[in-house]
Amino acid sequence: MFKNSNTNSAPPAAVPSGICYLNGHYEPLAEAKVSVLDRGFIFGDAIYEVVPAYRGKLFRFEEHMVRLERSLSEVLMTNPHAALGWRAIFERLLLDNAALFETPILQFNANIYLQISRGVASRDHVIPKNLTPTVFAMCQPSPERSQEPLENGVFCITHEDFRWEKAHIKTTSLMGAILAKRLSEQAGAAETVMFRDGFLSEAASSNVWVVKNGAVFGVPNDHLVLEGVRYGVLAQLCAAQHIPFALKPLSKADVFDADELLLSSASKEILPITQLDAQAIGDARPGPIYQQLYCAYQALKHHE
Repeated sequence: MFKNSNTNSAPPAAVPSGICYLNGHYEPLAEAKVSVLDRGFIFGDAIYEVVPAYRGKLFRFEEHMVRLERSLSEVLMTNPHAALGWRAIFERLLLDNAALFETPILQFNANIYLQISRGVASRDHVIPKNLTPTVFAMCQPSPERSQEPLENGVFCITHEDFRWEKAHIKTTSLMGAILAKRLSEQAGAAETVMFRDGFLSEAASSNVWVVKNGAVFGVPNDHLVLEGVRYGVLAQLCAAQHIPFALKPLSKADVFDADELLLSSASKEILPITQLDAQAIGDARPGPIYQQLYCAYQALKHHE
């Protein structure tokens, strides 16, 4: 009989409660299993999406489906479902999990996590043909957001971007992001803002925005950044609020000289950076453009 020789190991973390979707079946998350030969497990040969839902309604679902299709195409995988099929799966997960957590669906805020791997095969770097993809989705209730970072902003650090040069693909191969996030965790920071050759790329798990002279600037959509769905959201909000908005290369000097710095992601929504490394940004308080966009974002997500 084989025994675990590490007698001092900590007990495994509890698997969160929830109902998930796995290859056509809905089942308790704690009971879901995939093969150890799944290429997502062996190689990280998989892509993912995270779709937020507010009050039981999917937010920017169509934009997430566009990005999903782009990621699948980039890694030479076929989308296993049309958009209507994904919507049906996601909405079923929202209903089942709202019932499980005894929350009325119209009060249920959550994130749908979707992962599609290439499937199960013998371990070989060569991409096999005619595999059946492994399709997994789960629903994670959104925690209550702390007001402190919204009211006071967050501290972030900077680092050279050491990740691969296909950052536009939303792949599960996230070791670079994990190591970058570890840097900010060790520094007691909220995020690691990264630069390539002196120019802003993005943060470990967020896009970064520079506010200068009342205008909002982001970096161009290319292979060095993951185009967050918030790109479109911020462009729309800025247009509605008559705030100039543009994408252009942004140097490290542009970032440190910003009047305001913002982070955006599905979970963070919009968050102000008030200190970067040892330097205060602006007057070290969330600025007026952030306040304007934050309020507009809250209105948008509850009225779309």
